[in-house]
Amino acid sequence: MPPSNVFKDNVEISPEAEADAPSRNPAPAAPGAMPAVMDDDDLREQCAARLCPECPVRAEADEQRLRALAEMDNFKKRLQREKDDQVRYAAEVVLADLLPTLDNLDLALQYGRGNAACKDMLMGVEMTQKLLLDALKRHGLEPVGEAGEPFSPEIHEAIGAEVRPDLPENTVCVMMQRGYRLKERLLRPAKVTVSRTE
Repeated sequence: MPPSNVFKDNVEISPEAEADAPSRNPAPAAPGAMPAVMDDDDLREQCAARLCPECPVRAEADEQRLRALAEMDNFKKRLQREKDDQVRYAAEVVLADLLPTLDNLDLALQYGRGNAACKDMLMGVEMTQKLLLDALKRHGLEPVGEAGEPFSPEIHEAIGAEVRPDLPENTVCVMMQRGYRLKERLLRPAKVTVSRTE
């Protein structure tokens, strides 16, 4: 009878453990059994085969996934729009600060035209105003509002009304302060007086 302790490969194994140990040559896998290691595609196929297409849990999960994808897409589009607007209107604050300078040049021209002694200075102010307006126009700033055009609440702010039988009703009589638009955005409405019949 062999001793109770048998040494194999320098490891002490009891007879009971040796009887319980699996064979060194495992039996071949039964047909249809899943392999021990599966790649992602095999795992997806197995899951799809086991899930019922009409399963309410699966339908709800698919709906939540699609909703999350749509929300993410909307979020990305909104961020892109906000970024585009920031780039497009980055100069808005600076241009708004320049509007009083343009107003003062308009006033200087308006009062200088009535004085013959200011003729030469008036020419310089006109040139300065033109250069400034051209530079600002390259950045998207444009004046809006003219006397004689129909009143539009989108670009005009009425600060008074005059009885003017020579003009159609709701026509701009006098431009009190010029308005400006930055690209498609109204930076400041034109302050005007509007005609009325009586």
